[in-house]
Amino acid sequence: MKRHGSTIIGLIRHAPTRWNEKRRIQGQRDSPLSPAGQQAALEWGARLQALEWHAILGSDLGRAVETAERINRVLRLPVRSDARLREQDWGRWTGLTLAEVKKNQKSELREQEGRGWLFTPPDGESRRRVLVRVSAALAEAHRSRPGGSVLVVCHEGVIKCLLYHVLGRAFLPDEPRVIEPAHLHLLEQTEKGLYLYRLNALSLCGDADKQGVD
Repeated sequence: MKRHGSTIIGLIRHAPTRWNEKRRIQGQRDSPLSPAGQQAALEWGARLQALEWHAILGSDLGRAVETAERINRVLRLPVRSDARLREQDWGRWTGLTLAEVKKNQKSELREQEGRGWLFTPPDGESRRRVLVRVSAALAEAHRSRPGGSVLVVCHEGVIKCLLYHVLGRAFLPDEPRVIEPAHLHLLEQTEKGLYLYRLNALSLCGDADKQGVD
């Protein structure tokens, strides 16, 4: 049951980009939506109409901005960007493919993965730091729209930080997967903190489309 005066936060990842297709690490660098991603964002807008929204809040990175804009062709809501919702800064690993990091930085990657919330790419930022800045953005969104519902268009790393925090996970590689790709997740923001409302609340696309989103 929704707490009185709380704000429902709907989390979705941006639509697929050209770098996503190549499994290339984007971090805070940008890559345009792929043609499939452009179409997906339009379709997501129609699916998201199933729930009531009062505003859209998004990362200020281009891929999130474009996703929000295409979704909003259907929803027609006030839209605002916030730099605090950016993806984790992956430092020197930005622009590399996951395969390249696993091959050439194997020992450092394994060491960082074992640090859980303190995972920090070389010259990048930690997951803990991501959680701090993103949490501040959501708390501000709650103060702006208490009792409302805000759709947040952001990034995979941001979503994991928020959901793993409310689930009490250690952010270690041997933990079972709980987040389904291409889904909307719902959180509840109150003055006291952030709570899980519903995990994997709504599928944004059919099963055949999910592989291109991960």
